Amino acid sequence: MSAPVLELRNIHVVHKTRSGSLFKPGKLHAVNDVSVSLRRGHTLGIVGESGCGKSTLARVMVGLQAPTSGDVLFKERSILKRDAATREEFGRTISVIFQDPATALNRRMTVENILLDPLEVHRIGNAASRRSRVRELLNLVGLPQSAADVVPGQMSGGQRQRVAIARALALQPDIIVADEPTSALDVSVRAQILNLLDDLKSQFQLGLVFISHDIQTVRYVSDEIAVMNHGEIIERGPAEQIFDSPSNDYTRKLLGAAPSLL
Repeated sequence: MSAPVLELRNIHVVHKTRSGSLFKPGKLHAVNDVSVSLRRGHTLGIVGESGCGKSTLARVMVGLQAPTSGDVLFKERSILKRDAATREEFGRTISVIFQDPATALNRRMTVENILLDPLEVHRIGNAASRRSRVRELLNLVGLPQSAADVVPGQMSGGQRQRVAIARALALQPDIIVADEPTSALDVSVRAQILNLLDDLKSQFQLGLVFISHDIQTVRYVSDEIAVMNHGEIIERGPAEQIFDSPSNDYTRKLLGAAPSLL
């Protein structure tokens, strides 16, 4: 088994709320003592209903949310106080796919410019090699080369999500965190995107974190599943074990509420 690329140890995220008094504001424990490790070639599925803390946990994974307590280790070193060089390496190694590509992609930029952007920010190659990489990325996600010249608003939801996946692949990351990547898509398109992610994982030995409220969708792509409820991981194990013999009542409720595969 490969060494973890990213480890979250005893992560807590506490938000202040408007409840309570002036001197003692209310608190919401969004993530409560969660520890996970992410490695190449392995898919961790995180499942739970809306508000359970899974998206907050995803933001911690990709560096968009600082934990209230706990530690985040990147290649075995703590990165809660990272310097510019470590931030840049982290940005190349850990990538993200957001839920709704319609809002995640810049509507004014062509697909080519969207895919060139991370390469230019990280100073990867020269102008010719970057354009070659754009053509390669479009091919990887099953889009025609002509897609480079259009803007996201001229594409279908499934095509936009393929662009978002291509952007996530641009810097050849080790880990991709996909936060509800199929929930904004038509049912007929979901299986295509799931198959694409699974194929890319195998082709590049990617580590994948797949976050969803739909446990059946998570099962489709995951090696391991973690079930979250009220900010805690209440059950974790191999995907087959979670489905064949769940030990927690909440997990059984999720399985009963989602009888279809997609």
